[in-house]
Amino acid sequence: MHQVKGKGMERIANLLFEVNMLKEIPRTGYHFLGVGKETVAEHSFMITVIGFVMARMEPSADALKLISMCLLHDLPEARTGDLNYVQKKYVTVDEEKAIRDSTANLPFGKDISALLAEFNQAETLEAKLAKDADQISFILELKKILDVKSASPEKWLPAVIARIKTETGKKLVQSILDTEWDRWWLKNYIDG
Repeated sequence: MHQVKGKGMERIANLLFEVNMLKEIPRTGYHFLGVGKETVAEHSFMITVIGFVMARMEPSADALKLISMCLLHDLPEARTGDLNYVQKKYVTVDEEKAIRDSTANLPFGKDISALLAEFNQAETLEAKLAKDADQISFILELKKILDVKSASPEKWLPAVIARIKTETGKKLVQSILDTEWDRWWLKNYIDG
């Protein structure tokens, strides 16, 4: 637990305002897909829920670490913006500097930095699951678009599915692919 006083509280407020910017930053991959849209914050919420589910499916995973990684994985994008896979071929982002600057002088800044470093290294079980959750979030969106009869996801899904590395992630992807995106809603729909 970190005791916070004076300037520490101001730094925390600044971090929260910075994180709040993620609600305004669009994910850019959808421009190339031609349909759909999502902000970085919306994506972060979804990946965090997926991480929660995966932590329940994979009991040996540290649930708090996994969920925290999912929640914070795109924090640097408040400073760098979201770059899609094409843009990343031409633009180099100094994500480590963005993380350092975001977390500088925060009482728990080293905790955030360590989580993001572990996520980016993708070596631990939690980081691998968080990376899969990141892709599964996109697979959910592609499947939804596909189910509403847009052809673009058919081109994208195989490449995104190929990024899934864990057995837990693969099981979850198969379940998503086998389930219509609005089945949950139709099962609960009541015609007034």
